[in-house]
Amino acid sequence: MDAPPEEVFALLADPHRHGELDGSGTVGDAITGPHRVSLGDRFSLNMRQLGIPYRITSTVVECEEDRHLAWRHPLGHVWRWELEPAGEGTTVTETFDYSTTWAALMFELSGRPARNARGIEETLRRLRGRFAPV
Repeated sequence: MDAPPEEVFALLADPHRHGELDGSGTVGDAITGPHRVSLGDRFSLNMRQLGIPYRITSTVVECEEDRHLAWRHPLGHVWRWELEPAGEGTTVTETFDYSTTWAALMFELSGRPARNARGIEETLRRLRGRFAPV
């Protein structure tokens, strides 16, 4: 990313802006919660998957300012962002960890890991575009 970790983290830590980056097409609107999350915070948002709307509340389970951020979905899986300084920019890694959910087998059988990998690639592309030099 062509931005320092603190700029990238500021964007990722604001759940009200997640829809701007979402490469999966599932993140909706009507977001409630803080504009800058910290450990233990909760935020809710509308989602849509396979044409079905629903609402979730996630909990921030890891937060180290400008380094990493993770939140747990109600099913138990975790979305994690890791930021590493890289020269004047940042190397960003997003992961979907479903090893902690009771629904892991369901995720595997439904092809969720592959779909999420594609969504992550698109999300990272959008994030790079957000910080691309003008």
